[in-house]
Parts: sequence; C-alpha cells; structure tokens
Amino acid sequence: MNPQTLKNRTKQFAISVLMYLQKLPNRQPYYAINNQLSRCSMSVGANHRAAARAKSTADFINKLKIVEEECDETMYFIEILIDLLPSDKNELELLHKEANELLAITVASIKTSRLKQQQT
Repeated sequence: MNPQTLKNRTKQFAISVLMYLQKLPNRQPYYAINNQLSRCSMSVGANHRAAARAKSTADFINKLKIVEEECDETMYFIEILIDLLPSDKNELELLHKEANELLAITVASIKTSRLKQQQT
C-alpha cells in the first residue's frame, strides 16, 4: 500500500470513529469511553504521519510501535462498546475490523523495517 493511501486510510478511520461517537448516549460511562476512543483512534493517523517523518529506521520503528499500541487500544474500547451496545454491533464490528487491518499493516511494516535494519 502506498504511503498516501495509508495516510488517507488512517485519517478516514479516525473520522469514522468520531462520527460513530456522536451517537453515544450523553451520560456516564460513555463520557470516558468517548474521550479515550476519540484520542486513540485519532492518534493512529497522527503517529503514522509522524513515522513518515522519522529521522532514522530506529525512529521509524519506535513511532510505528506507538501506532501499534493506539490501534490495540482503539480495538479494546470498541470491544467494550460492542458489549455495552449490542444494537450497534454491526457498525462497531466494521470499525474493529478496520482497526485490526491497520494494526496488521503496522506490524508488517515494523517487521520489514527491523529486517532492513538488521541487514545494514
């Protein structure tokens, strides 16, 4: 996948999560979930962009490790929402699937970068 496509995909993912979050009930415990999920889902794209400006392979890998953590955190909060709001399961599963795909792409990029780093 080319860098611009991935950049757009991570941005669209954050937008999709934010659009979903507007539907959440306006009460506890949803305030905390909304806050955390909005932050970690947006952080996926923000840190991916930062990785593209890395100063070295090690810096690139470190920034992608943050993306990996943020994808996993996003998936965690989506899983909580699936349990809390079974009526939204289909929509949430689509968001979870996209987070999982972004996670897989990130992990593959980390592995490739580590191999390249070892070869130099």
